[in-house]
Amino acid sequence: MSSKGLTAATRHPLATLVAYGDSAVVSRALMAGPAGTVTAFAFDGGESLSEHSAPYDALVQVLEGEAGITIAGKRQVVPAGEVILLPANVPHAVDAPGRFKMLLTMIRA
Repeated sequence: MSSKGLTAATRHPLATLVAYGDSAVVSRALMAGPAGTVTAFAFDGGESLSEHSAPYDALVQVLEGEAGITIAGKRQVVPAGEVILLPANVPHAVDAPGRFKMLLTMIRA
């Protein structure tokens, strides 16, 4: 994987890697390559990603606040410090009851 704006061999506080935007979902690709991607997201309260699916498993790590994660029609609230697996080919959506940040890791294998 290649870096996207990260300085190699340097520590980076996770929650500072992407900034909130008013009435927006902001994303920043941290790493991308043939094996997968790592992307940081910042959701303003009330924002969402509509239901979709992906051909690969993805791991969501909530860094700050709490995320509303719906998988196959079942919504769960995931607080900071917890992770949830989004299974491949299963519809999922993300919503922000309040501002939150997450790290999304997708492995293409």
